[in-house]
Amino acid sequence: MAELCDSSAVELTRLMAKREVSPVELLDGCLARIAATNPAVNAVVTLDEAGARAAAKSAAAAILRGDDVGALHGLPLLIKDTQDTAGLRTTYGSPLFANHVPATDQASVARLRAAGAIIIGKTNTPEWAAGGNTRNPVHGATGNPFDPLRSAAGSSGGSAVALACGMSPLASGSDTGGSLRNPAAYAGIVGMRPSYGLVASERRAFGWSNLSTDGPMARNVADVALMLSVMASDDVRDPLAYTLPGEPLRGRPERWNTPRPSELAKLRVTFTEDFDFAPTERAIRRVFRHRVAQLAPMVAECREATPDCSGADDAFAVLRAALFLATHGKTYQERPKMLGPNVRANIEEGLGYDLQDYARAAATQTRIYRAFQAFFERCDVLISPTITLSPRPWSELYPTEIDGEPTKSYFHWLALAYGVTLAGHPALSLPVGIDEAGMPFGLQIVGPRGGDAIVLAVAAALEAAFAATPDLRRPVPDLARLAAAPPLSAAPGFLAWD
Repeated sequence: MAELCDSSAVELTRLMAKREVSPVELLDGCLARIAATNPAVNAVVTLDEAGARAAAKSAAAAILRGDDVGALHGLPLLIKDTQDTAGLRTTYGSPLFANHVPATDQASVARLRAAGAIIIGKTNTPEWAAGGNTRNPVHGATGNPFDPLRSAAGSSGGSAVALACGMSPLASGSDTGGSLRNPAAYAGIVGMRPSYGLVASERRAFGWSNLSTDGPMARNVADVALMLSVMASDDVRDPLAYTLPGEPLRGRPERWNTPRPSELAKLRVTFTEDFDFAPTERAIRRVFRHRVAQLAPMVAECREATPDCSGADDAFAVLRAALFLATHGKTYQERPKMLGPNVRANIEEGLGYDLQDYARAAATQTRIYRAFQAFFERCDVLISPTITLSPRPWSELYPTEIDGEPTKSYFHWLALAYGVTLAGHPALSLPVGIDEAGMPFGLQIVGPRGGDAIVLAVAAALEAAFAATPDLRRPVPDLARLAAAPPLSAAPGFLAWD
């Protein structure tokens, strides 16, 4: 039987407002679920039970007084361990910061807290979010909720797994090369990469780079939209959060928190298995083709096409390496052994490039962006698989081959996601049943430039249309099996670097 912690954030907000559910009662349910299932998957790595209980009691009192409250009032929230939380350990998955406790929240976290969310803990991530497999030498590996010995992807793997297990109705993520979308696909939940600048950030080392952004994660589209309505904002420290004086372009919650499902019968959809460059597994292609066949009769037009993404592998590799070199180059020079293999690989790659390489990558990214603009003149949304292959064991640092063909780097298998990253368009991973291996399958929905509301509306419509079909609805892990499983920390290699 479903418990309170399995309810949607939207429904819980309604119940708390009507005083049918207390924030204290809801928190108790989430903490109980964490206690029961987290040992099997290691999604939550730091828990602030005392602080959360105090906040829940305060939230309950505010409701009883009839106070005006924020959009997330009383909702438990988990924060990715790369995002600073005031007074709560934040390690970035790095042994250099194993005992680090920030004095202040980063801006995106502060907005969520100010809206009434109750931060209950931190979720696992690879070291410095560098990797598509969630494991680090501080907190160990995170297992997939459908098979704890398989990968949860990354880098927001802890958040995705926690959501799938009902540990919290909302969780934060971040996305560079699919760090939010990929784990959402592997765990069977919803994760959205917003348009760059929509969720302002004061923390990017390259303020003018669109590669990295924070974003919302939840179990359904409406909850993601609710969370985005709080996260969307302006911040003068973020040069990409461009705002005209006196014209707030982001801080308008009504634009995001109630997505009206699109009329599917009028929708023009294009689809691609691989953007003509991503090394997509044959088994994933088969499942995707089946999903397209099921979707096609619902929409006005469904045709196969892709923007020109030629050169995407090279451009992303160079731009990513430059970002890591700027962020971690000094540590590499002074204490290289305190960095893991993924971070070192990016830095060493960056040291091998020159200004001509960077110029080529920047020009390629601009060309891909413009190709996307021309492409979206002929369609409303573009869909693809979210990720190139079905989950493999987390003991594998990254897939070195796909269908017998070697991958180019530890992040090459994330190409379906980073092709969209380069263009900067909003994208969402929607769970649509399982793949041939019985693991969750994610459908990536990409919208036009600035089309975050369009992506949410289309995702909401598809979610509703698929809800009655067993092989298309969101899969749910076997929580009883997880509760009875041995702790993941006992598995060989749990704390290994590689």
